[in-house]
Amino acid sequence: MTERSGAGSGPVGGPSSTEGAGHQPWTAGAGRSGRKRSVSYADAGVSIHAGDRAVELLKSKVRQTRRPEVLGDLGGFAGLFRLDTKKYRSPVLASSTDGVGTKLVIAQQLDIHDTVGIDLVAMVVDDLVACGAEPLFLLDYIATGEVVPEKVAEIGAGIADGCRYAGCALLGGETAEHPGVLRPDEYDISATGVGVVEEDEILSPERVEVGDVVIAMRSSGLHSNGYSLVRHVLLGAGRMRLETVVEEFGRQRTLGEELLTPTRIYAQDCLKLIAETETRALSHITGGGIPGNLVRVLPENVDAVVDRASWKPQPIFDLIQAKGRIEDPEMESTFNMGVGMFAIVSAEDADRALATLTGRGVDAWQAGEIIEGTGQVQMIGQHTRG
Repeated sequence: MTERSGAGSGPVGGPSSTEGAGHQPWTAGAGRSGRKRSVSYADAGVSIHAGDRAVELLKSKVRQTRRPEVLGDLGGFAGLFRLDTKKYRSPVLASSTDGVGTKLVIAQQLDIHDTVGIDLVAMVVDDLVACGAEPLFLLDYIATGEVVPEKVAEIGAGIADGCRYAGCALLGGETAEHPGVLRPDEYDISATGVGVVEEDEILSPERVEVGDVVIAMRSSGLHSNGYSLVRHVLLGAGRMRLETVVEEFGRQRTLGEELLTPTRIYAQDCLKLIAETETRALSHITGGGIPGNLVRVLPENVDAVVDRASWKPQPIFDLIQAKGRIEDPEMESTFNMGVGMFAIVSAEDADRALATLTGRGVDAWQAGEIIEGTGQVQMIGQHTRG
């Protein structure tokens, strides 16, 4: 494993205290005569040098995510972040961990690796901001069958880009080589993020009231959910090729390009919204779709009414549904259907909320309202098609 912690200055894999005292490092077969050579870690398929090279390639990108609170540089055993407690009255730390899922299979098939890191960051930081927390830092984990420094650097560059968009520091991480478990071209990635929010400003269902307005923020596409179904429907039963140009996507866009579209990161947009309006709750639309996630921010005495007619999902959703003959309830419980984040705001602040988001380049609209109920999400109307 190769550590990529954001603090300290010692080299990863450097001499231990015992070796530094003048002792000879132990090697397999030491002291045995007649053996031509000792067995190395590389013989088992693990290259420490490749991991170190990947870290070197990543350093400049990681430094671009640096915040004033970060101490030290890459190379230590842990990342250090100085939390300015004087800045807060009653700070609460929030944490979230996630991965990207089988969207990685598409990236590996296309040999394009510099966007899935953005997806990874989005999955983590947009969960953090859903409780009102500002993302502070993120730690990543990359497991691969073979460390190819340039590929790991591409993945890491995407993670660093995502952190810059989210305003958080990439504090460190780990690259693990797992030969015999993963194929040389296979990898999986995950990350954990930490944020901070004032205790009396935590967004929660208790803040939501009858008469509030539901604001939708458009997704960039599928984001990072439902890809097992997507691959089954389009690449399996549908026998489509990733290189196929799909006319409905426009601009000679291929299926592969559409499926690898990075997840939109809303963290900074939502923090601005919280600062400018009476924001009651935020719902990050991931696995479970709109009904499964919006219900998580509702108290038991209200319902959220969401009007499908208020927006048109992107063509990729129509393609998946048509190719797979998927019923509407299954689509809505699997995919975001064109909405990546919902905000519930006071009716008085609805116009201000829309103006704030539009000013930041977010396609947003009023999608519904909060009424008396039993803590359910009511989906009404029909999406515009064609």
